[in-house]
Amino acid sequence: CMDAPRAGTPQLCSCIQAAADRTLSTRDQRLAAQFFENPDMAQAIRQSDEGSHEVFWKRYRAFGQTAEAYCS
Repeated sequence: CMDAPRAGTPQLCSCIQAAADRTLSTRDQRLAAQFFENPDMAQAIRQSDEGSHEVFWKRYRAFGQTAEAYCS
């Protein structure tokens, strides 16, 4: 979070990490972190017909909603 081009404050980054810890497994977090370096990967997973990708994307969306609700 702090290394991102639009870095947030340490408090915001901590809040986002807490939301990730509540909603995503460690494996999910590693996969999601790859989206920052490869945004096309996120699109490919979102559009994938693979069942595991669909389940991951639902958890990832829940993470986004949780982070937005708690960290905004």
